[in-house]
Amino acid sequence: MTDTEQQINQWFANHMEHTAHAASLTVPAIERASDALVNTLLNDGKIITCANGNANVLTQYFCTALLNRFEHDRPALPAINLGADATTYSAICRDNRFNDTFSRQVRAIGKANDLLLVIVDDGHKANLIQAIQAAHDREMNVVVLSAKEKTDITSLLHPEDHEIALDNLSPTAATPILLVIINALCGLIDEKLFGG
Repeated sequence: MTDTEQQINQWFANHMEHTAHAASLTVPAIERASDALVNTLLNDGKIITCANGNANVLTQYFCTALLNRFEHDRPALPAINLGADATTYSAICRDNRFNDTFSRQVRAIGKANDLLLVIVDDGHKANLIQAIQAAHDREMNVVVLSAKEKTDITSLLHPEDHEIALDNLSPTAATPILLVIINALCGLIDEKLFGG
C-alpha cells in the first residue's frame, strides 16, 4: 500500500470514528430537534436558516430538501436560507454591518410561529449570535447544529430551543457528520408529516 493510499484510508477511518462517536452523542437531540421542526411546520410556520462559510452549503441543502423533495415526492415545505441571497447579504455588509447580515433579515421576515435553524462549524459567530437574539425578539424557537460543544451560542439558547452539538470537531471533520444529521432531520420531517 502506498503512502497516499494509507492517508486516504486514514481519512475514512477518522470519519467512521467521528461518525460513530457523534451517533452516541446526538441521537436524542436529533429526535427532539426534529419534533421542533415538525411542530413549526404543523403550525403554519416556516424554517429560516443561516450559517457562515462552508456551512452555508448545508443550510441550502436543507432548504432545497424541504422546498423540493427529500427522498419522495410530497408537498413543498416552507424554508428560507438567508445566506442564499448574495445581493442582500453583500448590501448589508457594504454598509459595514456584517454582524447584522442575518439578524436584519430575521427581524424583517420572522414571526412567532417560525423557527431559526443555525449551523455553526467554526470561525466568526457574531452575526449568528445576533440572528439568534433577533429570533428570540420575534418569539421564534431556535435549533443549532454545532461542530463544538459549549460555545458562546449555547448560553443564548432558551429552554424551548434545541442544540445538536458534536464533540469539538474541526470544520472539515464536522461537515460530513452535520450532513448526516441534516439527512436524518429531513427524513424524520417527511416521516412525521407524511408517513413512511
